[in-house]
Amino acid sequence: MFSTLILYQIRKAWFKIIMENLLRVGVIASTHGLKGEVNVFPTTDDLNRFKNLKNVILDLKREQIDLEIEGVKFFKKFAILKFKGYDHIDDVQRFLKKDLLVTRENAVKLKEGEYFICDLIGLKVITDEDVELGTLTDIFQTGANDVYVVTNKDNKEILLPSIPQCILNKDLEQGIIKVHILKGLLDL
Repeated sequence: MFSTLILYQIRKAWFKIIMENLLRVGVIASTHGLKGEVNVFPTTDDLNRFKNLKNVILDLKREQIDLEIEGVKFFKKFAILKFKGYDHIDDVQRFLKKDLLVTRENAVKLKEGEYFICDLIGLKVITDEDVELGTLTDIFQTGANDVYVVTNKDNKEILLPSIPQCILNKDLEQGIIKVHILKGLLDL
């Protein structure tokens, strides 16, 4: 007989495996009209990626639903999606504030040197002098460049600009990001 703790650990491990193979492309922000359309706030860099997207997975936390996209429109920063078989506002009400996911096979193809943020989070960050800074825990996307948040062993955050002079190499196979600490950066 499995204990509750073991079942929890199995479920947590299974969830991690599933989520590593799924990428979030948006969050359903609100309904749009009365015919089952929804406003989707994109969590992808390219809003136009919804034009070629045929299927998404709706994450309801306790279950996931495969949805076929029937129509796509755009308004300001939102993608307006219509799902096949959901033709009334009441059909999509329970979708509000839920994530839309795609499989890695349906993800946008990355150029050389580009990575999904979820693949970088958790990597060990070391300096070009082989000093371990900590673990990459977040990435802020700003207008100029991304900012890497590295949490050290004392649970303090170090902010590093994602520029070639600072972020030297990302090695997903080894699980390491090599960085150069610019003068004065750790004094902040």
